[in-house]
Amino acid sequence: VWLRRTTHYLFIVVVAVNSTLLAINAGDYIFYTDWMRTSFVVFSVSQSTMLAVGAVYYMLFTGVPGTATYYATIMTIYTWVAKGAWFALGYPYDFIVVPVWTPSAMLLDLTYWATRRNKHAVIIIGGTLVGLSFPLFNMVNLLLVRDPLEVAFKYPRPTLPAYMTPIEPQVGKFYNSPVALGSGADAVLTVPMTALGAKLNTWTYR
Repeated sequence: VWLRRTTHYLFIVVVAVNSTLLAINAGDYIFYTDWMRTSFVVFSVSQSTMLAVGAVYYMLFTGVPGTATYYATIMTIYTWVAKGAWFALGYPYDFIVVPVWTPSAMLLDLTYWATRRNKHAVIIIGGTLVGLSFPLFNMVNLLLVRDPLEVAFKYPRPTLPAYMTPIEPQVGKFYNSPVALGSGADAVLTVPMTALGAKLNTWTYR
C-alpha cells in the first residue's frame, strides 16, 4: 500500500513540474513584471484553469483532501527555482513574479473536505472559488513589486527585441478593474475546466 501511495505522489510531482513548464512556455504567464498588468486577465484565466484541471484531477485520483495544495505547492517551488535562475543571471529579484497558486488550491481542498468528498460540489463550488480567488491573490502579489515601467526600461524582456518592450501599462484603457474582469471570467471558465479534470479520472482509470 505504501509503495502505491508513494508512486501516486511521485506521479503528481512529475505532472506538476511539467504543468509548470507549460505555464512558463505559454507566454508572459510567469508574470514578467514589464508585461504583468497588460496581460493580467489573460494569465489569470490561463493559470486558474490550468491549476483547476490538474489539482482536481489528482485530488479525486487520490481521494485525499490536501492533494490540490500539494500539487500547487510543487508548481510554486519549481517556478521559484526558475526565478532563482534569472536572479543568478543578474536580473533583479522582482523581474519575475511567481504566480500564487496555493491559496486557491487550498480553497479547492477545503470544498472537498467540507462537502464530504462530493465530486459535484467540488466542480461547482470549488471551481468557482478558484476562479474568483486567483486574480485577487495575484494582484495583491503584483502590488508588492517594483513599478513595471522601471523594470521594462532597465531590464527589457530578454526574449523580445528592444522595440517590442512596452512603453506604458495598457490596463485602464480598455477596462477599469482587471481583478474584477479576471475574477468574473475565471468564475465562469474554471468550472468547466474543473469538470474536465474530474472527468479525466473516469477516462483514464475506470
